[in-house]
Amino acid sequence: MNPSCDLGMVGLGVMGRNLLLNFADHGFRVAGLDTDPAKVTALSAEGGSRVIATGEARTFIDSLRLPRAIILLVPAGKAVDAVTGQLSPHLAAGDLVIDAGNSHFKDTERRAKELAARKLHFFGLGVSGGESGARRGPSMMPGGPREAFERVRPMLEAVAAKVDGQPCVAWLGPGAAGHYVKMVHNGIEYGVMQLLAEAYDLMHRGLGFSNTQMAEVFGAWSQGPLQSFLVEITAKILNKLDPKTGNHLVDEILDVARQKGTGKWTSQEAMDLQVPLLTIDAAVALRDLSAYDRERTAASRLLNRPDKAFAGDRAAALAQLENACHAAIVATYAQGFALLRKASEVHGYNLELATVARIWRGGCIIRAALLEDFRAAYNAQPQLPNLLQDPKLAQQLMKRDEDLRAALRLAIDLGIPAACFLSALAYLDAYRSARLPTNLIQAMRDFFGAHTYERIDEPGTFHTQWE
Repeated sequence: MNPSCDLGMVGLGVMGRNLLLNFADHGFRVAGLDTDPAKVTALSAEGGSRVIATGEARTFIDSLRLPRAIILLVPAGKAVDAVTGQLSPHLAAGDLVIDAGNSHFKDTERRAKELAARKLHFFGLGVSGGESGARRGPSMMPGGPREAFERVRPMLEAVAAKVDGQPCVAWLGPGAAGHYVKMVHNGIEYGVMQLLAEAYDLMHRGLGFSNTQMAEVFGAWSQGPLQSFLVEITAKILNKLDPKTGNHLVDEILDVARQKGTGKWTSQEAMDLQVPLLTIDAAVALRDLSAYDRERTAASRLLNRPDKAFAGDRAAALAQLENACHAAIVATYAQGFALLRKASEVHGYNLELATVARIWRGGCIIRAALLEDFRAAYNAQPQLPNLLQDPKLAQQLMKRDEDLRAALRLAIDLGIPAACFLSALAYLDAYRSARLPTNLIQAMRDFFGAHTYERIDEPGTFHTQWE
């Protein structure tokens, strides 16, 4: 076979097929490989003359120009190892394998070292945007060998989402930098989704809004400072009717949230690096708690609390809730970017956080108007330790501080869980506290374990015989 293809794709599921067709739409000749004959047939029917679809690995590999560039879009974990193991013996020195799935960054580091020993390039490519993003323009987060990225950069820039003419893709750093940034992206996504769910709960159960009314509210919010993909789709979800029952579809959906692990990985990694992610941790925990639906149903009877109706000004409460969302979402992004800052130092990624904010502005799930403010903050101060240290963002946040507290008082008074709003406020209050009560914790640790403590009036470590 004449090797005529610029790029290969292994895995022709929804994401793989759509991303491959995106490359074809931009003038690249591509090849797709899948063991499922139905997926091969579907791609052949849709792809046209620029696409080769096959179920034969040898045919696939022989169709690619040297040095080859192959993207994997298969489930994270064993499937990635299996595919790389099958392909690598047939590849030549200098060929590039790109894992575009949600792999754990440590697995990406391991695979890169294993393939480098065979003189093959490997890098992780975070891809965000879902099915439509893959087809029409995703945000992409590559990390790995710079020279390997430069080979495929024109292709990635061509298919990426564009904002102000700039492609939402950039080389982020060596090693597993790309997959690390995507992991944190997903952690922020967990936090923002839970905040919007809590706002929905406060409007619905607290203020008595109908789905149609809430759709109008989220639609209005999406036209202002809270403009974002997640707010936009919330409005659309709340308007959607179920063809089976005629009711609003959201009311027919089981309240058990699934997860694939990336939010948990973010929290675990943050704990390893000792970076506080209060809101993201709470979002992960709330998804876990949602799975205990039978226990929650039993507890709703055993721990029953009389319903309390809202008797205040709904318009005022709604305005406070909008500002509360703004403040809590800023705090969530600030936590995620703080983790990226620390990880960049520890793992040697040398991340440019302004670049991360730039490529998240379009195509990806957490794209939001606020990212322009975050980008500006990091452009002004590249070494900014935390977004909350930016004067403009701090000023915006403090204007909404009292409304965040008011929204929480409402949630507490009505018995509506708002763990992410609460954790966002706790993070803000702790971060701006010049002195925390951890002096007492240090005293207790020294009391029962002789772990020592430090003093405020002289350097060194000290131990006291407390009794």
